[in-house]
Amino acid sequence: MSAIQILGLEKTYTIGFWRKRPKRALRPLHLAVEEGEIFGFLGPNGAGKTTTLKLLMGLVSPTAGSARILGIDANDPRVKAQIGFLPEQPYFYDYLTARELLEYYGQLSGIPAKDRGGKVEAMLQRVGLPDAGDIQLRKFSKGMLQRVGIAQAILHDPKVVFLDEPMSGLDPMGRREVRDLIEQLKKEGKTVFFSTHILSDAEALCDRVAIIHLGELRSVGVVADLTSSMHGKVELIWQGAVVPASIRALGAECHLSADTMRAVLAEDKQDAAIDALRREKLRLVSITPVRATLEDYFLQNLRSENAPSEVMA
Repeated sequence: MSAIQILGLEKTYTIGFWRKRPKRALRPLHLAVEEGEIFGFLGPNGAGKTTTLKLLMGLVSPTAGSARILGIDANDPRVKAQIGFLPEQPYFYDYLTARELLEYYGQLSGIPAKDRGGKVEAMLQRVGLPDAGDIQLRKFSKGMLQRVGIAQAILHDPKVVFLDEPMSGLDPMGRREVRDLIEQLKKEGKTVFFSTHILSDAEALCDRVAIIHLGELRSVGVVADLTSSMHGKVELIWQGAVVPASIRALGAECHLSADTMRAVLAEDKQDAAIDALRREKLRLVSITPVRATLEDYFLQNLRSENAPSEVMA
């Protein structure tokens, strides 16, 4: 059974002074997320990521379509006890301490009073804030607030966790800690659906990703499958600082490093580049395939403004 089923969700806002001009924030979206997977929802600012999450959470009403979470309609109150949510810009009562905030959310989530204190302490430990429980949130850094936000989202042990830009504003150490926490949730059998524009994090974490742009789903699939569809590149390294004009004419990106030259070019132009080096009597040091990254695929996909949508299973 799919943990999340999105069935033609669509959202159109009316904007302008008289609210007569329609703005389509999300085109009909069809998407399925399997149980126990980490699913990345990728796109630039304004792509429709947050709109989709708000629709799934019931914070805004769809223009058309529906969604199911754990086989139940997303608007059914029974679903709320099974999901956790961290918005992109959460607002917490900043005069509360971290412990008081989690106590509050634990009560809202229906955690029995006899269990609440222990769960709160365990959660502070889990998100790396064991010594910050009695500090007011107004004194927290961005990274600490993000960890408290994740703590409130998973405090009640939900089966599906939704995170909107969970790495936003974090330093490298904070991003690594959040990544480790997401991986731990997967090990516990939970489904994690998170949006991000930090592609390296998505590439490292996700079982599958979807790319959305201008409210339209562009592609969905395993990262390795998506990137393998791109034309390959190779890196050539040769001795010296000379770049033959014929190699530059092949579209190579050349960089001098110490006493060697590095050039990256399309794989199908490799033989022509080797011939050029041979003619110039330059000594070839190595030839290395360059794997396409998720960032390469992402940028190519967004540049294809007029290309038809590609959806991969």
